[in-house]
Amino acid sequence: MSKNKSMLVELWDFLKVRKVWWLTPIIIMLLLVAILIIFGQSSAVSPFVYTLF
Repeated sequence: MSKNKSMLVELWDFLKVRKVWWLTPIIIMLLLVAILIIFGQSSAVSPFVYTLF
């Protein structure tokens, strides 16, 4: 087993081995919210992000 695996590869391996596919939508939503927060802080997209809430 390689010691230089990224976190996403380890997460994917965990999901495959443990058969916890119900975590996938939760992880995707958390990533989308994180991206939304990052873009909403300081960019030209900010006014459009604020209208979503």
